[in-house]
Amino acid sequence: MAKNHHPTPMLDELENGPWPSFISGIKNLRDRHPDDRIQGMSNDLLGQLEHSYETRKGYWKGGTVSVFGYGSGIIPRFSEVGHAFPSSKEFHTVRVQPPAGNFYTTDILRQLADSWEKYGSGLVTFHGQTGNAMFIGVDTDNTQAFFDEINEYGFDLGGAGPCVRTGMSCVGAARCEQSCANEQRIHRTLLNRFTDDVHRPSLPYKFKFKVSGCPNDCVNAIERSDFAVIGTWRDEMKIDQDKVREFIQEKGRAEVIDNVTTRCPTGCMTLHDDDTLEVEDKDCVRCMHCLNVMHTALSPGDERGVTILLGGKRTLKIGDLMGTVIVPFMKLDTDEDYAQLTELAENIIDFWAENGLEHERCGEMIERIGLMNFLKELGIPADPNMVNHPRQSSYVRLDGFDEAAEEQLRRRMEQREQAAAGQ
Repeated sequence: MAKNHHPTPMLDELENGPWPSFISGIKNLRDRHPDDRIQGMSNDLLGQLEHSYETRKGYWKGGTVSVFGYGSGIIPRFSEVGHAFPSSKEFHTVRVQPPAGNFYTTDILRQLADSWEKYGSGLVTFHGQTGNAMFIGVDTDNTQAFFDEINEYGFDLGGAGPCVRTGMSCVGAARCEQSCANEQRIHRTLLNRFTDDVHRPSLPYKFKFKVSGCPNDCVNAIERSDFAVIGTWRDEMKIDQDKVREFIQEKGRAEVIDNVTTRCPTGCMTLHDDDTLEVEDKDCVRCMHCLNVMHTALSPGDERGVTILLGGKRTLKIGDLMGTVIVPFMKLDTDEDYAQLTELAENIIDFWAENGLEHERCGEMIERIGLMNFLKELGIPADPNMVNHPRQSSYVRLDGFDEAAEEQLRRRMEQREQAAAGQ
């Protein structure tokens, strides 16, 4: 057990209450880990954090730390009070790309943990908001050694800085009946193509790919990624009427009416007296509510593909943005389809790299130059599905429209005649 523990009365308060505390986790490393090096790092980390709470100041500063051939993936953390807490004076974070869909084996997780305890602090976050596995706390000398070891058995660093960032994809078709796409293939296809842009920052700012297999969007791609790929379908929703009747028999008609048909945002669902369900598919907006509630009775259609949205992000130069539809529907069945997807991403990134301002996300560039100008430059035809903000009132009066148009034409003709007479 490490000796001369730093007193941490303020941090100790964070262990009170019903919820688990990260302080308890760090103390566990300090008090129980067999490696004296990790004990010392944890002890000085707690000491510096307590000092920050006392002074209400942060003492971590950045710098430059990288591995050979890479310009990205390491978040440098140098302590300004390293003289007082020498074991944690360098506490860098290594971002590591997870497998698509976050599919790990227990053996590979143990192997990663062993490598990290060999070179780092033992603190890991699975996963950070970036989607990376975050290995938190390593000094400069051990950074390269840790990367070399995990790279040897198949792992690579993620993005950091003005570059293409680590991608994210949901668990998808492997475990979800709502999946409409091959999420893992999409993820790997895009990130493999842009690996160089992940490792060597050369863009105006960050660019994120995220892939969700259905409109439930379990990885929050629409609001958190510059290039969101969302699985969808464009034929009729599949309805198993026998399962509908079973659901009604178990839950009652009131459950279907109160929690399914009346909650449909477009009112496209009707429950008939014979306990059959009818869907007006042309009005369905793929909100997924009915499929989530009656997931054995309702299923996505058979003609499946993806919708692509651009520009989602959190607050930066302008406020939060949701992704805007750029491609309403694209099939991804063949190698040619995936090549088309990759080409679209290449064209978008190239245009943004050329026209984006420094520290400007792709969505902010589109806001600045206008969606129509963006679509024109990329050769993408405009489509009603690209409307970002629908009219507040969708009702437009058309009675008397023809008469008003004829009257307007008659007045214009009179004005032209008068102008010609005056000459």
